[in-house]
Amino acid sequence: MYILKNTGIAVIMLLLLAGCNFRRKPIVSTLKPVDPKQWIDEHTLSNADSVSVKHLHLDIKVNMAEKHIAGTALWTIDNAHNQKELVLDTYDLTIDSILVDGTKSDFHLDSLIEFLGSALHIPINENTKFVKVYYKTGPNARALQWLEPQQTHDKKSPFLYTQSESIYARSWIPCPDGPGVRFTYSARVQVPEGLMALMSARNTDVVNDTGVYEFEMEIPIPAYLMALAVGDLTFRGIDERTGVYAERGMIDDARYEFENVGRMVGSAEQLYGPYQWGRYDVLVLPPGFPLGGMENPRLTFCTPTIIAGDRSLVSLIAHELAHSWSGNLVTNATWNDFWLNEGFTVYFERRIMEQLMGVNYSDMLWDLGYQDLSNTVIHLGPENRDTWLKLDLKGRDPDDGLTDIAYEKGSHFLKLMEVEAGRDRFDRFLVRYFAEHSFKTITTEDFLNYMDTVLIKKDTNLRKKLNIDEWVYGPGIPKNCPRAGNVLFGKVDLERGKFLEGLEPDKMDHVKWSAHEWLHFLRGMPRDLTKEQMASLDRAFKLSTTNNSEIADMWYLLAIRANYSPAFPEMERFLNTVGRRKFLEPLYTEMSVTPNCVDMGRRIYEKSRQNYHPLAQESLDKIVLKK
Repeated sequence: MYILKNTGIAVIMLLLLAGCNFRRKPIVSTLKPVDPKQWIDEHTLSNADSVSVKHLHLDIKVNMAEKHIAGTALWTIDNAHNQKELVLDTYDLTIDSILVDGTKSDFHLDSLIEFLGSALHIPINENTKFVKVYYKTGPNARALQWLEPQQTHDKKSPFLYTQSESIYARSWIPCPDGPGVRFTYSARVQVPEGLMALMSARNTDVVNDTGVYEFEMEIPIPAYLMALAVGDLTFRGIDERTGVYAERGMIDDARYEFENVGRMVGSAEQLYGPYQWGRYDVLVLPPGFPLGGMENPRLTFCTPTIIAGDRSLVSLIAHELAHSWSGNLVTNATWNDFWLNEGFTVYFERRIMEQLMGVNYSDMLWDLGYQDLSNTVIHLGPENRDTWLKLDLKGRDPDDGLTDIAYEKGSHFLKLMEVEAGRDRFDRFLVRYFAEHSFKTITTEDFLNYMDTVLIKKDTNLRKKLNIDEWVYGPGIPKNCPRAGNVLFGKVDLERGKFLEGLEPDKMDHVKWSAHEWLHFLRGMPRDLTKEQMASLDRAFKLSTTNNSEIADMWYLLAIRANYSPAFPEMERFLNTVGRRKFLEPLYTEMSVTPNCVDMGRRIYEKSRQNYHPLAQESLDKIVLKK
């Protein structure tokens, strides 16, 4: 198996030693005094700090007609600390019965806590090895989206997929649902005949006749990386260890778009060491998927909005692939440390894209990211506590921390390390970091201590230049934030200026522009763009009907501001078919504050809401319906 062939005995030992000890005694940082309480994961009700969960075996049946999952979750545990109960996270689960070492047991569920769900208490003793939970999911499972055939690409068969990050695994599996708790799993999943089931594990590439699928994930992972998809799917290989799954009507386009995924894996390995998960495959989901992608091990879930026909948006796949190192291999211990997941991944993604496409291309990604960071800081407020890298999400939905602070402030902090330490030195540091923390969890303070010991050492000048406290424990964007070169965007700025001064669009020097250059061109437009200017751009470049979702979203935002009604029919089609929150929230927000578009926004939302994932519905209800 590839993972053993490339990692050897050291990795096998890491697998055996990997544990969940997420409330361990902290190593006090020399850079910042640490309150030991911050080591507690406030978003799990489980007691996985004292009862170690080793392995999960799922035996479940997916009922597409009645829209529920029912079956058993068998936990193998180690009660070395002689605890009196095992406590698991649940959310809207019906618990039918419990077996403890094969004997029926009492249990009780606590009252519902907002965001967190209900703790499931199961009596155990010092010798308990197995706990089996018989359960069924409820109608409010936040992780599950059940799609009718008409909500899929091919419109022939129903579809189910899960989204477990951040704390939604508990809505389809009774589990210790914290990023610092790792376990292996196996599964037997029964689905309607003719459909394929896939998980974040070893997968088949063919539909079987029985509707029963077996899965194995022998590497310990946290619950948020548990994933399941069921639908009328087919598979196409890319190379010997990469491939793509999609609905049959989408598979050719998906295979074309992802031609370079194998090269991405190779580029990532050249940067930061062996890919340790065996295969890397991609599943293209139906349009309602609320995210760009989800880094489920061995099987990235991704949005169809990156299928642009010209491979212009596949940096998203580089991002999800990078998670195979940052996030999946080395995991943030709590959601307060989320930047260790996403900041590292964005940095890694851009290094992959630089290796594949060149520095001018990656500079565009860095600049667009800086724009996103700046807008997020303006939106949150430059002194807002949520603009720290080290978050404080106690008593809140951890999704509140899924902002560009973790992604972009985090990645720019790493870029600063690269600039000040030198790329070669920083790369050696990251290679060692991934190797020494593989299959482990880490907090912000752990990382800062490791960085101080391995990267900074006694280099007081480097420590001063990094200005660590301001980045990690301070608000806003520090003054020493690095900026990318603007070779390509500088030219775009010149052409935008000419257009705003009256140059006809078809006279612009735009022929070789990438999607990123077009996005930068549109982002820089003034809010008072006239209908006539919009019409001239649309005539020249057919922006209202573009197949590029990133460009379309920005164009429709401009159309709302300018009340450019010729774009509205295509915008409505876009909103009715796309479920990605990154696109939906800005458009519905803009319509909700634009007097001429408020009624249109409500009408479109009422028509399209059923196509959106429950998580998207929650956020959009607040924007459109003011709930």
